[in-house]
Amino acid sequence: MATFRNTCLVTAAPLLLAVAGLAHPHGLSRETAADWERLHILLLPVFPLLTIGLLVPLWQRPRRDTAGCATVVAWVAAFAYAAFYTGLDAVAGIAAGTAVEHAHEEAGLGPLKRPLYDTGEALGHTGAYALIAAVLATAVALFPRHGIRVIPGTAVLLASGWSFVDSHIFWPRGVYTMLGFTLGFALLAWGTDRSGDRPSTTSK
Repeated sequence: MATFRNTCLVTAAPLLLAVAGLAHPHGLSRETAADWERLHILLLPVFPLLTIGLLVPLWQRPRRDTAGCATVVAWVAAFAYAAFYTGLDAVAGIAAGTAVEHAHEEAGLGPLKRPLYDTGEALGHTGAYALIAAVLATAVALFPRHGIRVIPGTAVLLASGWSFVDSHIFWPRGVYTMLGFTLGFALLAWGTDRSGDRPSTTSK
């Protein structure tokens, strides 16, 4: 029961983002600006929830020794991802969409969008790399207890994280990236299922 609950928790956000990617406009223009703005407002609280896929298996990890240090690094990197990737959505999503929607001339949209895109892209790259670091630190923290069971999920998450650097959730690669996160988080949840651990003491 706990495994099913945890699997639902860790896969909900990437699945929702994959579905949202199907509706994400492929470009920002006067015609798509309102949808672009609204979608990024709706998704603003969702992108940080990707970290649940790491925080659930890390919950109540030891806070001393190497695994404990890696846990702290994972939590800090996950926070950095949530903060900086939210910046991407706010700048290149909400701000750019609002600016284009209210721009007076179509011909002048390029100079209007480019600075916002550049700033948002820098924030997004920082957040995506932080997420990759969080995945690596999570694997280090979990390996002493769960061993090779964390490797399949970690491998899928690293591949998805690398794709996430420049794919966002745009169809098709961005949607596949979110599905990759869904699979990776599920594999990690299954690999760290506490019901599969042997008890350290035997009750009499």
